Amino acid sequence: MPNLQPYANPVYFVYLLLGLAPIVVGLLLGKRWRLYETAISLVFLFLIFDADKWQQGVALIIYILFEVGLIFAYLKYRRKHNQTWVFVLTVCLAILPLVIVKVTPAIMAGRNSLLGFLGISYLTFKVVGMIMETRDGIIKELKLLEVLHFILFFPTISSGPIDRYRRFIKDYRQIPSQSKYLQLLEKAVWYLFLGFLYKFLLAYYFGSVLEPRVAHLALIHGGFSKYLVAYTYVYSMDLFFDFAGYSFFAVATSYLMGIETPMNFNRPFISKNIKEFWNRWHMTLSFWFRDYIYMRLVFFLMKKKLVKSKIALANLGYLTLFLIMGFWHGLTWYYIVYGLFHASAIIICDMWLRFKKKHQAHIPSNWLTKYIGIFVTFNVVCFSFLIFSGFLDKLFFNN
Repeated sequence: MPNLQPYANPVYFVYLLLGLAPIVVGLLLGKRWRLYETAISLVFLFLIFDADKWQQGVALIIYILFEVGLIFAYLKYRRKHNQTWVFVLTVCLAILPLVIVKVTPAIMAGRNSLLGFLGISYLTFKVVGMIMETRDGIIKELKLLEVLHFILFFPTISSGPIDRYRRFIKDYRQIPSQSKYLQLLEKAVWYLFLGFLYKFLLAYYFGSVLEPRVAHLALIHGGFSKYLVAYTYVYSMDLFFDFAGYSFFAVATSYLMGIETPMNFNRPFISKNIKEFWNRWHMTLSFWFRDYIYMRLVFFLMKKKLVKSKIALANLGYLTLFLIMGFWHGLTWYYIVYGLFHASAIIICDMWLRFKKKHQAHIPSNWLTKYIGIFVTFNVVCFSFLIFSGFLDKLFFNN
């Protein structure tokens, strides 16, 4: 059997459409053939982790056994007890495999951990979300097969979008009406076409045609040059169109299966400020970090009265949030600086919004200021992507 990475080439879509055809027919007839859905999911997981990826497949199996066991053990504990240290320990154990995978290259001279596999970050986000909602008393009952379907939902396994358990299971347990499903099919077809446009045309042009050229010229000229500026925007477009294209494919595939996986992007480059940008860019990730890290940290600090100033509290939350996001991407200076850069940008944005609110009678708000805001935000974001790319490390430190 060939090894097929999700949405990487046209052959994958041939297998995908053939495999999903019975599911589509069943949903049009008002039936959800769960046994077939399980079988086809296993087939695609096998195709993703077979051949030269078999070690990742083994790591995935070990990971699932560990994490699912942890989820059900904590659920059993939570029914009778609710001690904070047990909750913290459970979350730490849940993220331990991901931490090992992220730390290993930094301490082992670039070697990857044997525990790593495609999508471990996004599976971990799902698991931690379930544990936290179990602690909150929102999740009270779990069924093994439903948990496995949620965690291993193959359309989103590699890079999201990150769904929430209760939302996913609500869709999984019900069969959409024919009219509702026809709407999902219409959207799925549209998103498939957008995905092909974004990933296989625009991302290919920016990433495979333009980016190597401007990167080469920037390295030849060295330092800050017009070619470095060109690389900044070319890389940003490649990053967006590639990831947004993938996300369209994942959402479209989910819709074909009758699951309304949330969208990941909402025209992020028309954001008027950096806070709005993070409400439009990789939304399921930014909302996950907001709900499960930022809000809980702020609530804890307020409850313990460790920080009195609301502004200082918010700023500390931003710094913590984006530092964690930077470390999550990898243990390199440019990922950490990327996180600090966005934390600083949001803190400055908050300062400006407070100042603007206080002096709104003297500060104009019209179409011109709107487009100035969009222009500034776009350039700030693109510069942050230059940091994120690691190209500055290659340009200034590895020549």
